Amino acid sequence: MIKKVLISACLLISFVSFAQQGTASPYSFFGIGDVRFKGTLENRSMAGVAVEQDTIHLNLENPASYASLIQTTFTVGGTFATSNLKTSTQSEKAQRSTFDYLALGIPMGKFGASFGLIPVSSVGYKILTDNSATEGATSSQLDGKGGINKVYFGLGYKIMRNWNIGVDAQYNFGKITTTTVEAITGVQNGTAEVNSSELSGMAFSFGTMYQRKIYKKVSLFSSLSYTFASNLTSDNTRTISVQGDPDSYVYPVNSQTLKLPNKLSIGLGVGEARKWLIGGNMTFQGDGQLANYYNAAENVSYEKYTKYALGGYYLPNYNSFTSYLSRITYRAGLKYEKIGLIVNNESIKDVGVTLGAGIPIPQSFSNLNFGIEFGKRGTVSSNLVQENYVNFSLSFSFNDKWFVKSKFQ
Repeated sequence: MIKKVLISACLLISFVSFAQQGTASPYSFFGIGDVRFKGTLENRSMAGVAVEQDTIHLNLENPASYASLIQTTFTVGGTFATSNLKTSTQSEKAQRSTFDYLALGIPMGKFGASFGLIPVSSVGYKILTDNSATEGATSSQLDGKGGINKVYFGLGYKIMRNWNIGVDAQYNFGKITTTTVEAITGVQNGTAEVNSSELSGMAFSFGTMYQRKIYKKVSLFSSLSYTFASNLTSDNTRTISVQGDPDSYVYPVNSQTLKLPNKLSIGLGVGEARKWLIGGNMTFQGDGQLANYYNAAENVSYEKYTKYALGGYYLPNYNSFTSYLSRITYRAGLKYEKIGLIVNNESIKDVGVTLGAGIPIPQSFSNLNFGIEFGKRGTVSSNLVQENYVNFSLSFSFNDKWFVKSKFQ
């Protein structure tokens, strides 16, 4: 019965993921939008640290981890986000609910496989310039929506007891639409311009994980993953219309090839499996070629993305029979990011704190995960926008032996 429920959830969430507006950030106007964290909530609650070869939780950050699974694992997650957007003179609040990931991991002896659907980036903004009180002045409204999703298939292999390798193939696809409506005070008809981009492309990544005992039950964990640079084809269309005119004028725009940069992630940690972990993660990414025909600007450029994260978890007693609270996993982390965008000569940064808890489901290895993230992105300097955000996340991780043939005596 539970498998039928999970399949129905997959279809429903997959459909919803295409219709959602996953961000309210004005910075999502640039490049391919607001790039999302592409890991599970378990890792996100530790600021993205994902160095342990977990046997019952999916690690979407490194395909080598799939070889460590001992049970079939299905996981799905989503977030309710609130943010306060402010400049030096104004402030506004925004809310949105997002689908974060849907994935399945399957153990196969020394091999392990995983596939799923993950949003890569989101575009979602509404910027209004109101000059209607001034005769002859132009008022405008700029709206953006859409984003990029990916379907992936990954395979991991256990070379030795403590050493895994893995590869990942991803198909990126999506649509980004921006609408600009302009009206001149005193002029009867305004104009609307709609730019639409259909995006698609393949990407590949490689990963390896190694762990070794260094003192009694304490182990050293390490992780390395590399995503190769790839192309993203953008098929573009521009539509112009005038208010009161039933005809629209469609102008095909030459297709563009965006360059998604390579990315290197290195992680290191120490801990006792199923007890505690403290780890760090460093991520470096090239600047790529991300500007499309409708969002190139003289005051905007792209730089190398960098992220530094520190996080971990504590599990008092995973097999306690007397205390349910002792079987709860407590997680926390800190992060610092340069998101790879420079506006008005200001490098846009994102700093945050994460907290989370994994609640075990009785009589199973499955769990319910909660997470909260507090952070700040951008600045009010140089006529920019600062975002103070709080993200509330929820995920389910279902673990069972799905592919075992029943035996009857």
